Amino acid sequence: MGLVNKLFRGDRSVWIIFMFLCLVSLVEVYSATSTLAYKNTHFWTPIVRHASFLLIGFAAVILLHNIPSKYYSIAILLLPVSMVMLLVTPFIGVSANDAHRWLSFMGIQFQPSEFAKLACVVFVAFMQSKQERFTPDKTFWIVFIVVGITCLLIFPENFSTAFLLFVVCFLMMFVGQAPWKKMVLLLAGLVLLGGLTFASFRLMPDDFAKNHLPGRFLTWKGRIDDFGKDKGEDKYVINNDNFQVNHAKIAIARGGLLGKLPGRSVQRDFLPQAYSDFIYAIIIEEMGLVIGGIGVMMLYVFLMFRVAIIARRCEKLFPKYLALGCGLLIVIQAFINMAVAVNLIPVTGQPLPLISRGGTSTMLTCFYFGIIISVSRFGAGMGEWADIEEAEDAASEASDAVTVEGDTPDEIIKDVLVVEESFENEDHPL
Repeated sequence: MGLVNKLFRGDRSVWIIFMFLCLVSLVEVYSATSTLAYKNTHFWTPIVRHASFLLIGFAAVILLHNIPSKYYSIAILLLPVSMVMLLVTPFIGVSANDAHRWLSFMGIQFQPSEFAKLACVVFVAFMQSKQERFTPDKTFWIVFIVVGITCLLIFPENFSTAFLLFVVCFLMMFVGQAPWKKMVLLLAGLVLLGGLTFASFRLMPDDFAKNHLPGRFLTWKGRIDDFGKDKGEDKYVINNDNFQVNHAKIAIARGGLLGKLPGRSVQRDFLPQAYSDFIYAIIIEEMGLVIGGIGVMMLYVFLMFRVAIIARRCEKLFPKYLALGCGLLIVIQAFINMAVAVNLIPVTGQPLPLISRGGTSTMLTCFYFGIIISVSRFGAGMGEWADIEEAEDAASEASDAVTVEGDTPDEIIKDVLVVEESFENEDHPL
């Protein structure tokens, strides 16, 4: 236990949630990547790649949770860098699934939007912590402009990520008690704009959309049309428009309450993104609604609950808002992914955090966990069991030392005084 306490400091509950999510990820990605395994010369290549990212991410969590949370404000420097990358991505980025979301550097592909999400959360937390320097109105407008520009850069190629980022930053501002009138007006304006956009996509003729709208807008229109219209008897017919959604429904129906056990999924061979966007449906098919569906969902609910406790215990504002922002990013993204899998909202490209197969997404999610645990340790003062054990070991050794046979009474008294002095100088919670 001594090594464990020294290695895993901070909030133990967050560590346990992190471990469980990694375990579910390894099992389900191994099962869901069967189609990828058949295409590779080596059967183990897909899961080895994913396990490597998880291992690197685990090492990153170990490293990050040992860095005091106050130093994470330096991540604001990522904001202008990510903006530049977002600007050039549509022109020189790697195209996949009719979108330019990835950049390639020295053979390594990554999504600039993931770095922009982290930078924006740190930026909002930093601005919210400087309430004595900026007025609430000034803070609101600075955050609104910076986050708004970032979301607009993400929006053309990845609407769901832009929406997710704006919602998280809006909630951080709401918790930070931004001017409520401006928040209400902003929310009302966005709801009105969203409603008009949704209605225009539904009413727009297909010919006009094909001739005058970019490719991504056509994709959004198709998803909205397919999600909103009444299909009647045709809803039982699987075609190109409802292929993913219907096979996800079949996977959930096959799973039932207890599931078919890991590795026995059938729909993993039909769903194109079974290991990413629709992995939650495969989890339910293999592990059932009780353990897979509700169990995995509750892991994210418990994570948000622990993040709220960590934030409440923070005395300083920056770590408080930083932990909240990271927690909200993980949990809201998870619920978006799960809502897509069960057909509550139109299809998006959001992976299930830490469970879905992915490189940039997996690494950045590990970064969020490392930051949350760092805040719990240095900002909230939680989970310093290692220090307690070290103090207890020192007391035990000192006690043994003063009872060594042959010590004179004067020597024993001196040893006791030394032990007492060491405890007075030791910075521990005993």
